[in-house]
Amino acid sequence: MSRRQSVVIAATTALLALTVGAGRASNGGLQSASSECNPPLPPPMPPASEFVSKVDNTYFPLEPGTTFLYRGQEEGDRVVDTVAVTDRTKTILGVQATVVLDSVELDGVPSETTFDWYAQDKHGNVWYLGEDAFEFVNGHWIRADDSWEAGRDGAKPGIIMEAHPKVGDIYAQEYYPGHAEDMAQVLSTHATVHVPYGTFRHVLETTECTPLEPGVVDVKDHARGIGEVREATVQGGSAELELISVKHD
Repeated sequence: MSRRQSVVIAATTALLALTVGAGRASNGGLQSASSECNPPLPPPMPPASEFVSKVDNTYFPLEPGTTFLYRGQEEGDRVVDTVAVTDRTKTILGVQATVVLDSVELDGVPSETTFDWYAQDKHGNVWYLGEDAFEFVNGHWIRADDSWEAGRDGAKPGIIMEAHPKVGDIYAQEYYPGHAEDMAQVLSTHATVHVPYGTFRHVLETTECTPLEPGVVDVKDHARGIGEVREATVQGGSAELELISVKHD
């Protein structure tokens, strides 16, 4: 059995075990492996005075000047994903959000470019305030339908990373009905992950799904002090990305 196969089987087994009781942990969620993905509503966002100037959550640190390089595959295509934490900010609902540039290539050709906006409250929760996403189509960049900004057209911010994740936690990561409705569920806080960048222990492992893509389930791994080190589609598709390098300007 390959390492990839064992990872998928282990993650899917954990998912099945946890989602049986998901309804007890939240008002919504992934009730079973075969049921629909039902994200809970996001919690009310704290006032702007409750936010801090930098994002230093141990599982989701965003230090300006940091660039993460990921490589992998998606449905057989080679994927290169470059995530750069910029020194730019964007004010959303009175909060200064950190701007992160996420650029994806498929088989060496530009595919997607996204500007994501994150901010951290004083308790350590990292809020997702929206994204400006573009797809490369026929030689032109076109704004994607899943672009959204908290406070506009009914869109609300969600939590991309909790301050103190616990197994079984379920939370909405974004809320723009019909366009962006991702949710996450915590599987483990003690996973061990091997990627080209290194071996990490006490890793936070979550599943993600959205009702906009029925039957698709992703697993993401976040290492302390680093952030995301791996993600894989374990249901409804074939995709995997692993962290190759981290550079600081």
